[in-house]
Amino acid sequence: MVLLLISIIALHLVTLAMLFTATLEKSWWVWTDEEITDLWYNCFHDNASNTWLCAATDESDWLQSVQALMVLSVVFSSISFLVFLGQLFTMAKEGLFYVTGLCQAFAGFTAFAACLIFTFHRKEILNDTRDLSKGRFGYCFILAWLCVPLLLVSAILYVHLRKRQ
Repeated sequence: MVLLLISIIALHLVTLAMLFTATLEKSWWVWTDEEITDLWYNCFHDNASNTWLCAATDESDWLQSVQALMVLSVVFSSISFLVFLGQLFTMAKEGLFYVTGLCQAFAGFTAFAACLIFTFHRKEILNDTRDLSKGRFGYCFILAWLCVPLLLVSAILYVHLRKRQ
């Protein structure tokens, strides 16, 4: 039982770290190795100073939707973890972790919606005249997609997890 509990906590913390990285790190869309775009900034690598120079992205309704959904996903997953810890110490024996599972499922669905919107509306989100075939999805976008099944699997595990002594 202890091993299962440690595994679920580790899965939750790894998924939460991946969500934070996908939301805050730069690399949702890569034009070249020296030009990338994320949810918040367009960045260029300056070879002279060996630093990234970033400017705020052009706001669009689709971009704001993706930003809001990713932030909501992080918030739901964080709340889910805090609720789990609270339930772990206060719940009666044989209780189920429904609230934790529900929060984690909401986190998965919001991340899923954000990834879908970015996938299908990247032309409007990137707001660039260049051909999108010259760019590619970055690792943060891939991390966000990887979080979706992990969040949903952990939600199912929480719903079926029963508190024991």
